[in-house]
Amino acid sequence: MERLGTTILKSLWKPSINIVRTRYHADKTRLVRRYGYEEKLWCGGLLPRVPGKQLPIPEYRPANAWTERKALYGQNDYIDILGPGNLHPVKTLYTVPSWIRGVSGHEYHILLRKKKMFAKTGSPVVRPTKWKELQKRLGFLYRKLNRKTKTGPSPD
Repeated sequence: MERLGTTILKSLWKPSINIVRTRYHADKTRLVRRYGYEEKLWCGGLLPRVPGKQLPIPEYRPANAWTERKALYGQNDYIDILGPGNLHPVKTLYTVPSWIRGVSGHEYHILLRKKKMFAKTGSPVVRPTKWKELQKRLGFLYRKLNRKTKTGPSPD
């Protein structure tokens, strides 16, 4: 019977527990901001001299003005005026990608041309993210052109 009384007493009687925080303002330590951060910029005036760590002055070597790249720079600038006329200046743009070469148009037209040329290659499969970005940009420009540009008179 006594055991029954103690179990009932334990289940019914629960003492109230108060959490006492005895941390006062005087006991607080200084808050160290950015703990562990080391400043990489020198803010102490003139730069310090570190002994034994001097870098040698590099030896002067003049640039070769007659390298092939520098010597032939601009050789085809006036080929259409001074030459026989059978070579168009667009044909001399060797370093430009083929889908940009000789195109005069807005970004939309250039991207359409790029899409047309790359659709036949393995680019959509090999670079799906680039292909998707190209499609998204084309869709955006298509919608923008349809909303913002004026159309000509209707043929009716």
